[in-house]
Parts: sequence; structure tokens; C-alpha cells
Amino acid sequence: MTGLGTGLGSGGWVLWALVAVPAVVGAALCAAGTSARGRQRWAPVTAVLVLVLECVLAALAALQRPSVSVPFLPFAPFALGVDGLAALVVPAVTVVALLAVVVAAADVDAARGRFCGLMLLFVAAVVVTATATTLPTLLFAWEVMGATSYALVGFAWWQRHRVAAGEVAFLTTRLADLGLYVAVAAALAGGGGLALSDLPAASAGWRDVVAAGVLVAGLGKAAQLPFSFWLSRAMEGPSPVSALLHSAAMVAMGGYLLLRVAPLLAATGWAATTTAWIGVSTAVLMGVVALAQRDLKQLLAASTAAQLGFVVLAAGVGSVSGGAVQLLAHAATKALLFLAAGAWLSALGTEQLPALRGVARRWPVVGVCATVGAASLAGLAPLSLWASKDEVLTAALRTSGWLYAAGLLGAVLSAGYAGKVLVLIWRRPRAGAEREFDTEETGDRHVGWLEKGPLLVLAVAAAALSVAALPPVRQALAGVLGERGAPGPEPGELAVSAVLAVLAVAAVGRWGVPEPSWARNWLGLGRLAVSGVARPTERLARALARFDDAVVHRGVASGAVLVLRAARAAAHLDRAGIGAGVERVASAVRRLGGLARRPQTGLVHHYYVHAVAVLAAGAVLLLLVR
Repeated sequence: MTGLGTGLGSGGWVLWALVAVPAVVGAALCAAGTSARGRQRWAPVTAVLVLVLECVLAALAALQRPSVSVPFLPFAPFALGVDGLAALVVPAVTVVALLAVVVAAADVDAARGRFCGLMLLFVAAVVVTATATTLPTLLFAWEVMGATSYALVGFAWWQRHRVAAGEVAFLTTRLADLGLYVAVAAALAGGGGLALSDLPAASAGWRDVVAAGVLVAGLGKAAQLPFSFWLSRAMEGPSPVSALLHSAAMVAMGGYLLLRVAPLLAATGWAATTTAWIGVSTAVLMGVVALAQRDLKQLLAASTAAQLGFVVLAAGVGSVSGGAVQLLAHAATKALLFLAAGAWLSALGTEQLPALRGVARRWPVVGVCATVGAASLAGLAPLSLWASKDEVLTAALRTSGWLYAAGLLGAVLSAGYAGKVLVLIWRRPRAGAEREFDTEETGDRHVGWLEKGPLLVLAVAAAALSVAALPPVRQALAGVLGERGAPGPEPGELAVSAVLAVLAVAAVGRWGVPEPSWARNWLGLGRLAVSGVARPTERLARALARFDDAVVHRGVASGAVLVLRAARAAAHLDRAGIGAGVERVASAVRRLGGLARRPQTGLVHHYYVHAVAVLAAGAVLLLLVR
């Protein structure tokens, strides 16, 4: 790491600007309030200009790979650095954020200044999260990212159910975030240092605690089992928020963190295996949940957890390059689909899948772009998620045949729920379909170019990222990430997954897709969290409150009464005893003083008489003593 001064001279200014510009402008937009209409009109323009600059700075940072460090805590600096993984992810975050804000200019009408300010603050926090090289720096950014995501999910504060949804998402992820605090404490105790690269060097027992803490935090943020249900509630936020938070940013940061600490997971012996199985289990079970959904955003939310399951699987099997490509492909694909869902919601006032039947025919540009996204999500060749999933599955096959088989099942389920969307949006709408519109808000039956333009960009990205499957590109990416020489998927493996995806989509088109009712409510994870965690915690809190009232508060009140009585007794003693005694002594002293003043008349013959009397008394005393 370089110091602040040397960092500025070696490209560090790019990294500082990448963080500071959105943070400062975002804070200013939030502080401007919501009363001035001029600021409201210019807020999206300001945010777009800032994010264009962010994209340029992110590209420069990816090329220069700067690192900076300033004093922060006595035992760890505030340190940032752009390594190979950050060089791939940070530009993707800034581009998706830019496109989301462009769409928000048309989609978000209320409190635009506050909205754009929160989006910029969130981007700044994600950049720090992605480039943090020490645990305290990561923890600082992690907290800011969580707080701003809560504000964005519950942005429509005048609608209580949206704020409540934000609270569920925030509190669930906050519970998992406690793992990072445990990790910091264990890293200090383990003596290995607080730099992320030093964590595998911690002493064996403490290293396990560090790995467990980081793993819990990463799984919570990535909406992996058993934390997945919070993602369902987070869909209450505006569509541009969903497009950013649940494609390239907050949820992706959970998987990104696990990729960053893959050496730590491998060093423990157990954490890597646990990570891999949790990831693949989420890919399968959340795939089933996605199949059961009849709300488009809920389907996309479940598929987000499922697709990030492949990233977590990659971290567990040590395929950082495969996980990174999966992150990038997922960012482009899922941002595209969330923005398309938002465009249809604004136009038709609904996101229920039966009501969206044939919607691609009504707006062909949005329909074609959404088709590219859904085909990529299905894993159809040669689109991006087909290539990235096979990269991960190849690494899983080297570790365990069972992991590979479960991952392949997750890929088939991806084709099933993506095919469900793909087939439905192109089918002819039913007669009287208009009766199903405007069930969630009033649609304006219009999709403008501010909404279509970003979709075209993301559709190109979702298709073009398939080049990651080409050997020269794959090897170059592996080299950037320090995995040069790692074997990629064989042509046979690529063909198997491609054929299975085509067959699954064809089966959905021919026979439909099963919608298991037991999975529609997200496996009951929300209810389990309420009954197994929230309610026991609430009961414990109430019991502690009663104990506080009956014991602690009563004890404090009784003690206060005793102290008050003792103080009154002391005051009485002071007044009646000590005060009176002092007054009597003072009175006696005053009388003695008065007597002492009487002989002092100022007459000389009186003083002679006094002297004779004193001498006579002295003579008598001498005679008596002798």
C-alpha cells in the first residue's frame, strides 16, 4: 500500500475521486431536500453526469490498478486497492448504476433529489466495498452500503408496506453482518493481521472463526440459504433500485466478498466445502421457488439468489475467474430483466405474469431486449450465463461429481423459470386482458426511450459477455485474476448444458412449467424467521423489559429513596448538630473578642495599670510554682 501522498502521485487520485465524487455529490443532493422543484428537475441530470465520470474513473482505475492507504484505526489503516477482481467488477457496477439512474429519470417522480443522492451514496459505498483491502475498511463500507440500501428499498416512505419491506431486508442482512464484527475480533486475536490477504495466516483456531464470520456475512448479503427470503421483500423498492441492488451491487457484493476471501475459505478445510454446498443448494431450491412464482419481480428475485448460488459455489471450489464472469454476466442479464419489468409495471400497472402475456408484442424493443435477457438467464448458447455457469460447473466437477450434478440441476431449473418468462411474454394475449392491468399502480401505457435505451445497452452486454467462453479470453481473464493455467470447460460439457437448456425451454413451451405451491412462499423461510428468530427474540426482549421494570428499575428506585432519606438525615444532622455547634463556638469567640477589646481604651495610665497587674500576676505565679 502507498500512503496518501505517494498514492496521489501514482494513480491514487483516481481511486480517491472514484469514491469521493459520488459521496460528496450524493450527500449534497440528499441535503438539498425535496422542496425545491429546480433541484428536483436537475437531480437526475446531475446524477447521470456524475456516473458518466464514475465510468471513466472506473476504467482508469482498472487500467492503473492504484492502491491508497491513510491512518484509520491504531491497528489498521483505511486501505483501498484495485486488484484483478475489482478491476472487473467496479466498472460493471458504475455502468449498471448509470443505466439505472437514466431509467429512474423517467420512472421516479417524487423526491428525485433524495433518490439520486441515495443512489450516488450507495455507489460510493459499493466502490469502497469492492476495493477495501482491510477488514475495518470493508466493515465501514459494508455498513454504509446496508444503510443506503434500506433507504432505497423503502424509498416511498409514505407507503408503510414499502418501509416495512425495507426493514425486513435491513434487519435480516444486519443479523448476518454481525459475522464481520466477529471476524474482525477473531483476526485481531489470531495475530494474522487485518488485511484481507493476511487472513489465511491467522492461527488455526481463530482462522476458523474469521472464516465463519465472513461466510455468514457474505451469505446474508448474497441472499443465500437460509437468508434468501429478505430478497422477496426487497422487491417493494423502485424498479431502478432492484436493477442496481440485485444485479451488480449489494446482493452481488455478498458473492464478491466470498470470492475475495476464497484463499481463507480453502485454508480452513471446512469452509470451502460448506460454501460450495450452500451455494449449489441455493441454486437448486431458489430455482424451484422461481418456478413457483406468478409475479415477475418475485421470479427475478428468486432467480437472483439462485444465480448468485453459482458465484458462491465458485468461491467454494476456488474458481475465482468463473465466479467473476458469473457476476458480470448476471449483472448485465438481471439488470436488463429488472428494468424491463419496471418498464412494463409503469406502462401496464402490473407485474403479474398472467397479465403480462403477449407484452413483448406490444413493445417490441423492450420485448426483444427482455428476450435476450431471459435467454441468457436460461443458459441458452451462446449467451453469457451459459458460458459463465459452465466455467463454474467445470471447477465443481474437479472437486466433486455430486456438486457438478447438483449444479447442472440448478442450471436446468434456470432454463425452466427463464423459459416460463420467455414463452409467456410472446404468447398472444387473452381477450379482455386489460382487466388485469392497473392492479398495483396506474399504468400510463407508454414506454419511452429513456427506458428503452439502457435495455439495448444491457442486451448487447448480456450477449457479448459470452466471449468469456472463448479460450483466449478465458485464459486472459484467468491470468488477470491469478489463475493462469486453470482448465476451462470442455466442448462436451458446454454442449451438455446447452442442449439441456434448449430441451428445458422447449418443454416449458410445450407443456408449461410446474408451479409447486409449497415453494411459492419462498419455502416458508420468512415465517420460519419470524417464528424461530423474531418472535423468540421479541419474547426475550419483553421478559427482559419486565425484569427491568420489576427488578432493576425497582431496585434503582428503592436505592434512590434510601439515598434521599440518608441525605435528609445528613442535612438535619448538619443543621441541628454541626451547624449549631459551629454557631455556638462562633458566638463564644465573639464574646471573648468583645472582652479582649474592653481593656484597649487608648489611655496611657490604663496601660500602666494593666502592666502592673500583669507583673503582679506573674510574681504570684512564680511564688506558687516555687
